[in-house]
Amino acid sequence: MASELEPEVPAFDQSLPECSAEKTAGKWLQATDLTREVYQHLAHYVPKIYCRGPNPVPQKEDTLAQHVLLGPMEWYLCGEDPTFGFSKLEQANKPSHLCGRVFKVGEPTYSCRDCAVDPTCVLCMECFLGSIHRDHRYRMTTSGGGGFCDCGDTEAWKEGPYCEKHELNTSEIEEEDPLVHLPEDVIGRTYNIFAIMFHYAVEILTWEKESELPADLEMVEKSDTYYCMLFNDEVHTYEQVIYTLQKAVNCTQKEAIGFATTVDRDGRRSVRYGDFQYCEQAKSVIVRNTSRQTKPLKVQVMHSSIVAHQNFGLKLLSWLGSIIGYSDGLRRILCQVGLQEGPDGENSSLVDRLMLNDSKLWKGARSVYHQLFMSSLLMDLKYKKLFAIRFAKNYERLQSDYVTDDHDREFSVADLSVQIFTVPSLARMLITEENLLTIIIKTFMDHLRHRDAQGRFQFERYTALQAFKFRRVQSLILDLKYMLISKPTEWSDDLRQKFLEGFDAFLELLKCMQGMDPITRQVGQHIEMEPEWEAAFTLQMKLTHVISMMQDWCASDEKVLIEAYKKCLAVLMRCHGGFTDDEQPITLSICGHSVETIRYCVSQEKVSIHLPVSRLLAGLHVLLSKSEVAYKFPELLPLSELSPPVLIEHPLRCLVLCAQVHAGMWRRNGFSLVNQIYYYHNVKCRREMFDKDIIMLQTGVSMMDPNHFLMIMLSRFELDQIFSSPDCGKRVNSELTHKDVVQQNNTLIEEMLYLIIMLVGERYSPGVGQVSATDEIKREIIHQLSIKPMAHSELVKSLPEDENKETGMETVIEAVAHFKKPGLTGRGMYELKPECAKEFNLYFYHFSRAEQSKAEEAQRKLKRQNKEDTALPPPVPPPFCPLFASLVNILQSEVMLYIMRTILQWAVEHNGHAWSESMLQRVLHLIGMALQEEKQHLENVMEEHVVTFTFTQKISKPGEAPNNSPSILAMLETLQNAPYLEVHKDMIRWILKTFNAIKKMRESSSTSPVAETEGTVMEESSRDKDKAERKRKAEIARLRREKIMAQMSEMQRHFIDENKELFQQTLGLDASNAAVLDHSPMVSDTTLTALGPAQTQVPKQRQFVTCILCQEEQEVKVESKAMVLAAFVQRSTVLSKNRSKVIQDPETYDPLFMHPDLSCGTHTGSCGHIMHAHCWQRYFDSVQAKEQRRQQRLRLHTSYDVENGEFLCPLCECLSNTVIPLLLPPRSACSSYGSIGTVGPRC
Repeated sequence: MASELEPEVPAFDQSLPECSAEKTAGKWLQATDLTREVYQHLAHYVPKIYCRGPNPVPQKEDTLAQHVLLGPMEWYLCGEDPTFGFSKLEQANKPSHLCGRVFKVGEPTYSCRDCAVDPTCVLCMECFLGSIHRDHRYRMTTSGGGGFCDCGDTEAWKEGPYCEKHELNTSEIEEEDPLVHLPEDVIGRTYNIFAIMFHYAVEILTWEKESELPADLEMVEKSDTYYCMLFNDEVHTYEQVIYTLQKAVNCTQKEAIGFATTVDRDGRRSVRYGDFQYCEQAKSVIVRNTSRQTKPLKVQVMHSSIVAHQNFGLKLLSWLGSIIGYSDGLRRILCQVGLQEGPDGENSSLVDRLMLNDSKLWKGARSVYHQLFMSSLLMDLKYKKLFAIRFAKNYERLQSDYVTDDHDREFSVADLSVQIFTVPSLARMLITEENLLTIIIKTFMDHLRHRDAQGRFQFERYTALQAFKFRRVQSLILDLKYMLISKPTEWSDDLRQKFLEGFDAFLELLKCMQGMDPITRQVGQHIEMEPEWEAAFTLQMKLTHVISMMQDWCASDEKVLIEAYKKCLAVLMRCHGGFTDDEQPITLSICGHSVETIRYCVSQEKVSIHLPVSRLLAGLHVLLSKSEVAYKFPELLPLSELSPPVLIEHPLRCLVLCAQVHAGMWRRNGFSLVNQIYYYHNVKCRREMFDKDIIMLQTGVSMMDPNHFLMIMLSRFELDQIFSSPDCGKRVNSELTHKDVVQQNNTLIEEMLYLIIMLVGERYSPGVGQVSATDEIKREIIHQLSIKPMAHSELVKSLPEDENKETGMETVIEAVAHFKKPGLTGRGMYELKPECAKEFNLYFYHFSRAEQSKAEEAQRKLKRQNKEDTALPPPVPPPFCPLFASLVNILQSEVMLYIMRTILQWAVEHNGHAWSESMLQRVLHLIGMALQEEKQHLENVMEEHVVTFTFTQKISKPGEAPNNSPSILAMLETLQNAPYLEVHKDMIRWILKTFNAIKKMRESSSTSPVAETEGTVMEESSRDKDKAERKRKAEIARLRREKIMAQMSEMQRHFIDENKELFQQTLGLDASNAAVLDHSPMVSDTTLTALGPAQTQVPKQRQFVTCILCQEEQEVKVESKAMVLAAFVQRSTVLSKNRSKVIQDPETYDPLFMHPDLSCGTHTGSCGHIMHAHCWQRYFDSVQAKEQRRQQRLRLHTSYDVENGEFLCPLCECLSNTVIPLLLPPRSACSSYGSIGTVGPRC
């Protein structure tokens, strides 16, 4: 600080060292009004010790304070020399079984992953090394400061609560009053001095006047010495504070940095010392310089005596914390003093006063009294409960103060919630007695008052202040998590009642989130400004574990589960009970089935991705199944009131939205929507978003006619027009419809089929399928390792964490994977066990598109290495729970069979329809799932039961009039031989093989005699067809061989004819060759005329070529289909005489005009392979489409650039970028054109 502006530091009063602590204590013992005596002592000496100038000397101040101020208190408390008195107290004290070590910032902490009740239960290093947990799985972290060691807390550990140091020896006498170990006179003196000093510290720290002290502490002679005190905030930066101080107090940059550092660390610092006017001047400069953009820095001009007493007040609180460490009895007395109600009634205790003034205190003062609370109130089990009640009663006020404050959470008294709410007994007590669950949720909602017309949260137009407030209010969700982290094992009626009240409040919170941030598809131009979406997803992510824990609490008691289910259903019906004016009822009809629904287009109306009430109901419905409550007490459940169409409506819209985004229909909505879809499927959110939407659809489908569900789904996917028309087989050709529309429809059909696969196949949630949580984790790991071997950290990141930050991986990993140790470099990897590969599902619902592509490629490669066929059939699924058992009927429903038959028909008649291989692949997978299901039914059927799942019979029957399409089975047999479906042949072969195996099972059982007969007839007819097909193919192959041999003979004859001299010396030609020569048309050289009217007519040679794509052979004629050759055109300088020449204007350059210097020519090369022009066009379109899909997943490096028109020859994979038409010789062409009377090329 600038020395010329500050007065000299006065020397300490020389009489201070002569003050006797023993005499002062003796004087106090004789006093009739102890409070008055102590206050007079403090009023006289504190200003003489503290704050004597601009640059305090803490060491000197503390030494004098110990001698003059604290020494007399210690003498008074002990009644003798404190050195001996405290030693006696320590010896008489029973050692505490609680450690209670308060962590410093950066200190290592340890949490046992096997034994800790929750992740907040930690040990200090000393306790950890002396405990059984050192041999368990543990997590090591560094403390942020403020917490304490939980060693000795039996509620924090499932086993091993004590380390060797704190272990109880023989008997546990926890209820014993620690005051019995203290003499009566010590108890009385301790109570007196603690009451006075604690009251003094609280009064002076919460004192708000800047120029005068409380009357008891006012000095007789008051000097004109003040401090300009600068306080910390979290708004202004270091640079702003340093710059302002340099201007305000005229100090150097180094001094300003020192001031700023101290302010940040301790919460306040004096930046000027002098008379009032001098300090007020500095204050005005600081306020003026920091108030232009934000609120100004807090700065006060305080009298030096006030600052002195406040500094001693902090010292006093630290002294109290150290004194109570000598005896649990002293701790108990301090707790009694702190929580004793004052004369003003409620909230008048010293503890209440400190908590309620927390936001007014500076950082250093907060830290000191928080540590005192932890070492006193939280270390005494009796008063911990009383403090918890006081904390709960003031909870709403404390949180409001924190939200409006700008200090970090760790410096707020609200942060002590983690020490209270995570204790299971205290949490139950606070829920039951103080209704804290409801208070937390309502306090949270009170701070989020920005709502739309429907009462939903609205974050779109948040100001900076509202956004700041929203970030701070999220800490209440953390408190809610602490309250729920330990599930009750026993329920009382009071706990049920209060929990359900809290559940009601939680439903109100979710109701405000249901349908928030709705979006509408942008058409025409791109969205101008990206909407706010992060706040809503942040809220969703923060609540994810809370929602899961709410469900776990409900699952632990049958009565609570039933009531919670009713309440959730009632709230959902209030949210979506009736249709709006825009949602007009319509009737859908397909395959003779009709269903009434509403007219709703996701691509035109508003749709929201946030549906927490629907998803919570889905979770509770699964718990009804898992806990068997649905079967035990069906009369208590409102299952008859459920409306499946209402239940499925909004989750279905959300899934359709995802499908349309993948189809590229929402591109103009920008990245905000892309990000929302990403997080919807992301491992952090999917458990309570995407997964629950699937479960809700499964719930709805299990309670309704599957045909009706499929019709509603077709309507929501906006595909009902494509499938509902009688001539749906004659779907609009891609040449007549916009290419993007065709591609979008194809993608939507693929996504719809994928959704059906998920609804039927995803049974690994306990309660949906007959599986355990372990099976669910195993399946996740199997599918992650199906993509590639993974390191431990990579695998953990891909698995969802529970509220304890556990994935459950370690319990199952050895059952499904081998660990491959790292080499000299690299990491150790987990590799999937070969026997687990059979559980791989290509359409696993947690795969992203990139992961699905990689997994498919990896699994096919593995099968090829093992010399197996490359089919990836669906794995054998576990059985559904009874509540969801009817879901399988969706596979054999008439509408589903109709959809399958339609898509297969498009594939059979592939030339005239817009379809995709992915579409077909999904249909094959669905057929495989149905066959697996029927096989399972047949294997597990009881003798007296009839198998109702008859998929094999239904796919054997042809389509009904008017289409009379072939049966699904017949079309599969046709597709098995299709050359354009080579990659799917193994899958089709597997389906047919499984079909025959099921038929044999039906034949060998007496389950369905009618079905046996039908099956036999159909199987025989299919065998006859198969034989005829094989015979036809063999005949085609024989004829083709003969033609090839004839062509080879012709080529030999030409070669011999042109090289007669070489063959004159040979023994002669082969008899077969001679025969060919004899029958060849020969023309005498003398009669040949090249030009003119007497031109020699050369006999026509018919030319036959075969398309390498469709294998169709045809004669090259003008009226035949156009044929082309794959070719590559490029610039060439092979014959150039001027290679340095640069073409100035490539746009106007004519490549057909060749300059004499041959600077640059055009070279065209062809591999010679011939295709139909339309076959090549379809092939090239498929290459482009495949490349576009590949771009959405993970674009691999290829040897050709599709965007520049490059492709590979389908046969030899030669690089090409154009095609050359195959033309007749000029004369043949002219004569042909002349004969048919047309002009111009045909191709």
